[in-house]
Amino acid sequence: MKNTDWMRPTLRLAAVYNVLWGAWVVLWPQHFFEVLGMELINHPMIWQGMGMVIGVYGIGYWLASYHPLRHWIIVLVGFLGKIFGPMGYVLNLLQGMEYPQFGYMLITNDLLWWIPFALILRAAWQQRASLT
Repeated sequence: MKNTDWMRPTLRLAAVYNVLWGAWVVLWPQHFFEVLGMELINHPMIWQGMGMVIGVYGIGYWLASYHPLRHWIIVLVGFLGKIFGPMGYVLNLLQGMEYPQFGYMLITNDLLWWIPFALILRAAWQQRASLT
């Protein structure tokens, strides 16, 4: 087993997760809020737009899975989203403008993927450095 063999199934798992999560949010935009006992949103189309974007990330992850080190830029864009999303949550939470329940979403949408995405990016960096 090569050192990079884990990358393909990891990116495919991220792809399937993102597409399913995105579809859930687009098709049933209020369900997340109902499950967590939060106030229903007035403009579900904004939340559905977020679901669409997350689903599209999933397509990118699937495509990147064919050659993760060559398609590192897709992984980087996803990784940045997985960093900036929680940062925005914390900033809004500190200002009292965020529901704490959103933190549950960050676990599976963002935090879970930090280490594998960072390791893929590190391997891509090392590969590029060895070529120069």
